[in-house]
Amino acid sequence: MDIFKENISTVDSAIIPLAERMRPDSVGRFFGHKKYLGKGKFLRKLIDSNDLLSVIFWGPPGSGKTTLSRILANAADAEFYQLSAIDSGVKNLREIINFGKSNIAQGKRTVLFIDEIHRFNKAQQDSLLSGVETGIITLIGATTENPSFEVISPLLSRMRVIKLEALTEEDLKSVLNLALEEDIILQSVKPTIETKSVKMLINTCNGDARRLLNNLELSIRLAGQDSSVTPEIVSQALVTKAPSYDKKGDAHFDTISAYIKSVRGSDPDAAVYWLARMLESGEDPKFIARRLIILASEDIGNADPFGIVMANNTFSAVERIGMPEARIILSQATTYLASAPKSNAAYLAIEQAIEEVNNGPEYPVPLHLRNAPTKLMKDEGYSDGYIYPHDHPSNFKEQLYLPEEIKEKIFYNPTDNGRERKISTRLIGLWKNRKKYHR
Repeated sequence: MDIFKENISTVDSAIIPLAERMRPDSVGRFFGHKKYLGKGKFLRKLIDSNDLLSVIFWGPPGSGKTTLSRILANAADAEFYQLSAIDSGVKNLREIINFGKSNIAQGKRTVLFIDEIHRFNKAQQDSLLSGVETGIITLIGATTENPSFEVISPLLSRMRVIKLEALTEEDLKSVLNLALEEDIILQSVKPTIETKSVKMLINTCNGDARRLLNNLELSIRLAGQDSSVTPEIVSQALVTKAPSYDKKGDAHFDTISAYIKSVRGSDPDAAVYWLARMLESGEDPKFIARRLIILASEDIGNADPFGIVMANNTFSAVERIGMPEARIILSQATTYLASAPKSNAAYLAIEQAIEEVNNGPEYPVPLHLRNAPTKLMKDEGYSDGYIYPHDHPSNFKEQLYLPEEIKEKIFYNPTDNGRERKISTRLIGLWKNRKKYHR
């Protein structure tokens, strides 16, 4: 039962899209995800034993998240309620939890499927906890985003995350062939699909079964009475290849990851390619610019201190200029930072210092480093023995700045790359009696 969706059983099947007409209602008609649905695998065991478990299906569009949810509910003979996180609130959730209480009193199980569960805020997710924990509802969520970023920990700990991949070419061929063989409307048309057309349809759907069937259906309509689907017809149906990118989905994280890793790896060609992919897919240029500021410190640091200046100025310029000209500014910053010498020494320094602070004792500040604004503090030895560096040649005098207990601890290790070579040489020259700079 889907209480927020019109019952389509009485609707003319010609009006219903092919993708919906061909939605599998059993695991035997579902293609893909053999590591979960193969004989003896996790989901297959649940289905074969008519069992249920709260899960989150995390995967790209068209990978079967909704369909698998319905198959699980059908196999367990459970009431199926579907909500979209975009237009539902706590009131809707409470209604369904009440339905669940009524169902459980009658010995019937309840499945609540939430599409785009990552869009629920914390309060909405909190309202699901008691229902899931007590077994009043079995919660199945669908998301294109990494749930660890968007789903609250208490809810996530009560669910099993299942990561679905895009369907393979073999899976998509099976989906297409089944539609041609069994769909009642296509059977009446009996279209001829050329081999090259099949390949085009599969190659341009990015592993999305729904997109494949939608493109097939439109191609057949464009073919008209001729019913011969040629590559030219498919090209008309496709118009343009939709980018495999969702600004709020998993591809968003994958692409920015490839971009950052290319800059970090000093490959300006790869970096500017991923930059183009993001910009052409409608990514916010300010998001990219912000990531460059982080990268300039984390991966370049003092090897080229100008890097963070450029990254920061890039963000300001992108904010003022906007697209499409912002692409040029981002390209300049990307290629410069990718070509710059690299060092993560500053990043490692703060990470190791934080680890020391969190895991080590809380050492007292050495007395000579403490301020002494009062006579009592001076009498206690505060600031006693402190050496003012500017009173000495080169504005430096060796003295202890770390707690005595960790005085030889190494946090910042400048590399021999770029400007850090000069920094390393200077520190070695200054700290002649400090072991950390004379390894």
